[in-house]
Amino acid sequence: MNLRGTRKLVTSAPDRKFYAKTRAFGRFGMRVFVPQVMDRPHWHGHIEANFVKNCRMHYVLDGENIIIEPDQFVIFWAGVSHQLTRVEPIGEQTPELCNIYLPLDAFLLMPYVPNLQVALLTGGMVAVGSNLCSPQQLQRWYADYRSNQPERIDVVKMEMHALFRRISLEPFEYLQQPWKIKRLKSNIASEHVRHVVAMVQHVLDHVSEPLSNSDVTRVTGLHTNYALSLFSKTMLLPLKQFIIRMRLLRARGMLLESDVPVSQISLDCGFGSSSQFYAHFATAYGIPPKQLRDRLIG
Repeated sequence: MNLRGTRKLVTSAPDRKFYAKTRAFGRFGMRVFVPQVMDRPHWHGHIEANFVKNCRMHYVLDGENIIIEPDQFVIFWAGVSHQLTRVEPIGEQTPELCNIYLPLDAFLLMPYVPNLQVALLTGGMVAVGSNLCSPQQLQRWYADYRSNQPERIDVVKMEMHALFRRISLEPFEYLQQPWKIKRLKSNIASEHVRHVVAMVQHVLDHVSEPLSNSDVTRVTGLHTNYALSLFSKTMLLPLKQFIIRMRLLRARGMLLESDVPVSQISLDCGFGSSSQFYAHFATAYGIPPKQLRDRLIG
């Protein structure tokens, strides 16, 4: 099935109009195209969904190799550096990739899916069963999106939320495990999630700047200790660790996407010194930053 209906498939690089390099979140969007190998990793402010047809895709997500099989639907946080490194055609038909870009704030404000929110925001890639989302469903979403009618696009978002709720009813099937495996014991109130969204956005928008706990929690209007407790309960790690993790993710992306000197990257990603950056990076990735760049880029 051609997810674009009668439209001709386009062979192109990812559509940059959806992305937001200087802010936490991008735009909602959907596209269907012939997947192309990416020359470098990248990141952007979305929860990204991929549906693969007529090919097997080889991804590197945060340094880990992942294979996405034909007719497999996966979701992950695109704020983690990722790269499509190989497209392996299966059969005689043209490889096809459907991408959905859901802004991170819209995803975090969805109620009743806290386990999925935490799983993706802590680095997991989740596979969605074919019984939950079919090619016909995606084709309908794409037609609604291409209609440019706000009501139809709103329906797509509502149906995506319903899909995420269904996914959350059962244990997740991971193609990549989150950084921390821990299931929340109860739903988190939506007003609490909104405060966490504000803190996450502030961190990602100001990751290159010095950030104290009070700097970040101030955007919520709550007492610092209470806001920190909400953050830890939702994200399953303390705010300071989250800030370090986001700086490392941004730094890793810059190492692989650019030729900026390592010393400048450490400053641009908010580390107080190169030695601090090297220590955190080696602990997280098991290799110094320059060595990682040399190994992966050559």
